[in-house]
Amino acid sequence: MVVLHYTAMPDAGAALARLCDPGAEVSAHYLIDRDGTVAQMVPEELRAWHAGAGRWGRVTDVNSHSIGVELQNSGAEPFAQPQMAALMRLLDGILARHDIAPERVIGHSDMAPARKRDPGPFFDWRGLAGAGLSVWPEPGAPGDFRTDALHFGYDPDLPDDLLLAAFRLRFRPRAQGQRDARDAAMAAALALRWPVDRTPARP
Repeated sequence: MVVLHYTAMPDAGAALARLCDPGAEVSAHYLIDRDGTVAQMVPEELRAWHAGAGRWGRVTDVNSHSIGVELQNSGAEPFAQPQMAALMRLLDGILARHDIAPERVIGHSDMAPARKRDPGPFFDWRGLAGAGLSVWPEPGAPGDFRTDALHFGYDPDLPDDLLLAAFRLRFRPRAQGQRDARDAAMAAALALRWPVDRTPARP
């Protein structure tokens, strides 16, 4: 998989220093600054410590199954165009080199919604999907929201409220209130086209 993050730090220099500090016990494979500058800190074939506890589909040790990409962003602002362009170039290469399907590009908030919100409500998931580097559902007939969201990859141990919050953070960041038919229709489209069992966990 590829897991996308925001740094939530003042600038890329501070983020780079933390990601390279052994005492921080956190790392990532790549860091992308707002101007599109890409820094690689860990070779792709090695494990980085970016994901922490969480789950996606049947993968419970996400660090061992993923490449982590940090984006310099506070979490409360849009992502810069040069940064998104650099991310797309980087993802294009990563997915090709490792034969990763677009549905396996996820946010930190997808696999650890109880702890994390990154890359947050300002991240352009739809644009990334338009470039073939992630996925975006076109709603059809509504199904059972919980069943379909879990079939897409969300943790089956999540309570209903947290599952809905995680789903909306990625696919409907402006939605409020109780779960509705559009949530169910979007989840059904994801489960139908990109079921997590299509891309089983590798050793």
